[in-house]
Amino acid sequence: MAARGSNRTRLLWISLLVTSLFLITLDLRGVSIITSIRSGVQSVLTPFQKAGSSVFSPLGNLFDDITNLGRTQSKIDALKEENEQLKSQLILNENIVGELEQLKGVLDLAGQAKFKVVPARVITRGGTATFGETIVIDKGTSAGIKRDMTVIATSGLVGVVKSTTTNSSVILLMSDPSFRVGVRVAGTQDMGVLSGGGDNRFTIQMLSATGQIKVGDVLLSRGSSGDRPFVPGVPVGKVSFVESSAGQLTKQGRVEGFVDLDGLGVVSVVLNAVAGDPGEALVPRAPKPAPTVTVFVTPEPTPSE
Repeated sequence: MAARGSNRTRLLWISLLVTSLFLITLDLRGVSIITSIRSGVQSVLTPFQKAGSSVFSPLGNLFDDITNLGRTQSKIDALKEENEQLKSQLILNENIVGELEQLKGVLDLAGQAKFKVVPARVITRGGTATFGETIVIDKGTSAGIKRDMTVIATSGLVGVVKSTTTNSSVILLMSDPSFRVGVRVAGTQDMGVLSGGGDNRFTIQMLSATGQIKVGDVLLSRGSSGDRPFVPGVPVGKVSFVESSAGQLTKQGRVEGFVDLDGLGVVSVVLNAVAGDPGEALVPRAPKPAPTVTVFVTPEPTPSE
């Protein structure tokens, strides 16, 4: 057994020696056996490396996405906030444009009548402990506003000043059920009293049995002594319905106000009617009809046979 083991060991050493000599000989002849073996091994392993990359690459991307998820959500939140700010700015700009249009309109009306006015912005609308339908404006006694002054808007009468502070005033709207104003019919000058009915509803009661009204008549403020609480000549509304009940001593009817009391943004308080009664200078004018366009069509000649 010992002799067999020695023979096997001797054979192994001889094999290793022969192999070494063989490799040295190949290397001396320019054959890089090590490089060839490495290339062969690389060729064998390359498919397995690609397969491993295709398996683990999505996992790496997933981890990257999870890492960046917080940053992406922050960007989305920032964009949403910026979008809301832009929307708010757009609404603000539209509101400013609307107020400027109302301011221009009421100043034009005051200019035609030569009223001395104080423009003011509407702060709030609602009832108070004393009055029902009211608005609050951002001007008061510091701007010369006093109780019982006329308040107007672009299209005409709004109401009357009922109370003031240094920098604000409460305006009783003409739609309040307690509101009364003397009016006259433009053209005929027949007198009546307009009353508020709440929710932009108004009624008129003529003062004389001979006083007449018809649908479409324009009503103007009659004016008060000393121009308080009402200056004369301010458009109030137009008659929309006339009652014809038997036994009436005077004519009655319903009135459509010229001013949209629900859409007030800017009003003006009349401090003084400088030129007195403007007469009918403020009567709303009917819009001019659109010009008629005439089109001439020249017939084409009929071809001769």
